[in-house]
Amino acid sequence: MAPSAGRTLRPPASGLGVSQGRILVVDDDDSVCRFLATLLTSLGHKVACAESGEQALRLVEETPHPGLVLLDLIMPGMGGLEVLDRIRELQPSLPVIVLSTEGRLKTVVDAVKRGASDYLTKPFGEQELELAIRNAFEKQLLQDEVRTLRRRLATGGADEPVSGSGPMLHIREVARQVADTDAPVLITGESGVGKEVLARFIHAQSGRQDGPFVKVNCAALPQDLLESELFGYERGAFSGALRDKPGKFELAHRGSILLDEIGEMSPHLQAKLLHVLQDGEYSRLGARRPLSVDARVLATTNARLTEEVAAGRFREDLYFRLDVIRIEIPPLRDRRQDIPLLCEHFVRLYADKYKSALRQLPPDVLEAFMTYDWPGNVRELENAVRRYLILPSLKGSLPGRPEPARTPEARVPAAPEPAAASPSLRAVAARAAEEAERELVQRVLQDTRWNRREASRRLKISYKALLNKLKKWESAAASKE
Repeated sequence: MAPSAGRTLRPPASGLGVSQGRILVVDDDDSVCRFLATLLTSLGHKVACAESGEQALRLVEETPHPGLVLLDLIMPGMGGLEVLDRIRELQPSLPVIVLSTEGRLKTVVDAVKRGASDYLTKPFGEQELELAIRNAFEKQLLQDEVRTLRRRLATGGADEPVSGSGPMLHIREVARQVADTDAPVLITGESGVGKEVLARFIHAQSGRQDGPFVKVNCAALPQDLLESELFGYERGAFSGALRDKPGKFELAHRGSILLDEIGEMSPHLQAKLLHVLQDGEYSRLGARRPLSVDARVLATTNARLTEEVAAGRFREDLYFRLDVIRIEIPPLRDRRQDIPLLCEHFVRLYADKYKSALRQLPPDVLEAFMTYDWPGNVRELENAVRRYLILPSLKGSLPGRPEPARTPEARVPAAPEPAAASPSLRAVAARAAEEAERELVQRVLQDTRWNRREASRRLKISYKALLNKLKKWESAAASKE
C-alpha cells in the first residue's frame, strides 16, 4: 500500500539528512519504491531502492553505505524482521525506519525491540515521513556525539592514544585497521606501556563501540574465583551461591572483553576459554545448558607467551587462537619522543584536579624525564607528573633527579641509632627488625608511587598504623639532627 498523496513534504531544515548519506528504500511493491524515491529525491536526498531482502543486504554492505533504511516488514522470501536482524549485524548504528500496515502491531513491536529507530503505518502522510526521517537523523547525530565522548573517555580524554614516535604512530594505524574486525587481538609489552589504553582504543574505534567494554584482571583473582568471575554461576552451584550471577563474558555480550595478563590464567581456564573462542559458547558453573556469547576478545600480557608455551604453562592451541593479530608496544625508553607529548597530556588532565596553576613542566624537569629510563613506563611517568603537580617543591624526588638526603614525602627516615655503647642481644634484634620493617615499607611505598593507602593495603596494616610508623621514623630522624 502506497503512502497517501496530495500533500507536499517540506524540505528538511538546514539540509538535514543530505550529509547523512543515501536513503535505502526496501519494499517489494515497485510502485511504493518509485513513489518514495521520487519524493525523497525532490527533497535533496540520494535514494537507492531494493525489492527484496537479499538485494537490500548487498546494498547495505556496498560503499558508500546508506545513511538510513526505510524497510517494509511484510515481504516475500526474506522477511523484514530477518532483514532488520542482518542489518543490525552488518551496520549496528545504521538507523532503520520500518513500514507496516494496520493490524501488524506485534510485528512492529518486535522490530522496535530488535533495534528499529522508528516505524510508520501505511498509509502514512508525507509530513509523517519527513518527521520520522528528520528524527532518525537527529538521533543519529546525537549517537555520534555520544560515541565521540565515549572514545575520549576510553582513551583518557584523548581521541586516540597520545603518541608522536614512529613506532606508536604505526601501532595506532594498525589498531584502527583491525578495530572493525572481530578477530582476537593479543597486545604485548612491559608493564605500564599502555596495553589497556590501546585495547580501549580498539573497542572505541570498532562497530561494537556502543556495546560494553569489560575488563578482567586474570592475575588479581585466585583461579577458582576467576572461573566464576568469567563465566558466572547458577544458584546452588556451590555453598554460598544464593542467586544466579552472570559472568564477565555474559556482561560483554555484543561488546568487547579484555583479558588482562592472560598469561596468568590456569590451564583449566585456558581450556574453557578456548571453547568460547572456537564455538562462541560457555557454561555457567552448575548450569546444565550452554550459553551463546558474542564478545570480541582482547588480551594483554607482559609475559612472553611463546616461552610459556614451550615450558608447558600455556596451551599452544589457545595461543594460536589469540595470536591472530599481535601488537607489541615498545617500552617508553625506546620511544622517548613520546615523553613531552605524554607530559603535556598528563598536565592537562590533572592540573585542574590538583588545583595546580602549572600548564607545562619546567625545562629542567622535562630534561630529567627525557634522560630517565622509566622502568615503569607510561604509568610511572603519569604518576611522576601527578606527584610534581601536587608537590612541585620536591623536584629531587622525581625520576631522573638526585634524591634529597631527608624528605619525609620522598624517603622513609632511617631508624635511630641505639644510645648504648654495648647493646643487649634483645636490643640488637629489635633494631634489626625495625630496620627490616623500615626497608620493606620504603620499598612498598616506592612501588606504589607513595600512595600510602595502597601501600597499607599491600603491607596488610591499617592506614593509620602506616602513618604512625612514618611519623615515628620522621621524629626519630629529626631528633638526631
